[in-house]
Amino acid sequence: MMVSQGASRAAVRAAKKTRRCCSSVQRVKASSNWSTIRSRRGCAGGTRGAARLNWPGRVKPGTVVDEPMHIVDMYPTLAALAGASTAKCKTLDGLNVWPAVAEGKPSGRTEVVYDVEPFRAALRQGPWKLVWQTTLPSKTELFNLVEDPSEKTDLAAKNPQKVAELKARVEELARTAVPPLLMQEAVGAASHVLFSSVALPADVKELETQP
Repeated sequence: MMVSQGASRAAVRAAKKTRRCCSSVQRVKASSNWSTIRSRRGCAGGTRGAARLNWPGRVKPGTVVDEPMHIVDMYPTLAALAGASTAKCKTLDGLNVWPAVAEGKPSGRTEVVYDVEPFRAALRQGPWKLVWQTTLPSKTELFNLVEDPSEKTDLAAKNPQKVAELKARVEELARTAVPPLLMQEAVGAASHVLFSSVALPADVKELETQP
C-alpha cells in the first residue's frame, strides 16, 4: 500500500474545510511504506519511515513520537481534531492517534498491514514482520525489526510458529478484503488461455485488449 505525500496534504485540506480551528496546521508529510523495499539506511521497508507534523501552539517543537502509526490513521485523527464524526463511515482501519502525538500516550496500533494481494503480502505485529510471496516458487521471510531494522536476517526457519500465526492473520485479512479489480479482469481474460489446452482466436483477441 503506497500512499503519496499528496494524499496526506489532501487530508489536511479536508480537515481545514470542516472546521477553521485546524487552519493553522501547516504541514503533514508521510513516507512510503512499500513492504518489499530493503533500505540501505535501515528504514525497514518503510516501517521506520518518518512523518513530520508542524502545528504551532499544538505540537511542541522537538517532539519525537516513538509509537507505531500508519497512513490510515491520518483520516480518523484529523476528523477527530476537526470535530467530525466517523460514525456513519464504513469500518475504518485507522485509529485516532492524536493522544500519542500530543500527550505521549500509546498509539493503540498493534499491527501494520503493508500489503495483502493475491500474489504477495506483508504484515507486522509487534517486532515481527512477515513478507510472503505466494506465487510459485513461493517465498516466506520473517524479520525481527527491533533487532534487525534493515531486514538482513531471515528468521522464518527458526520461528515456524510465528510464521504460521502471521500467515493465518494474512489469510483472515484476505478473506475480508475486496478482490482487486485488475486481478479479476486480467485472470478472467486469460483463464481460457491458461487453463485449457486450446485457445480460440476470440480468447487471444480478448487477452490482447487487456492493459
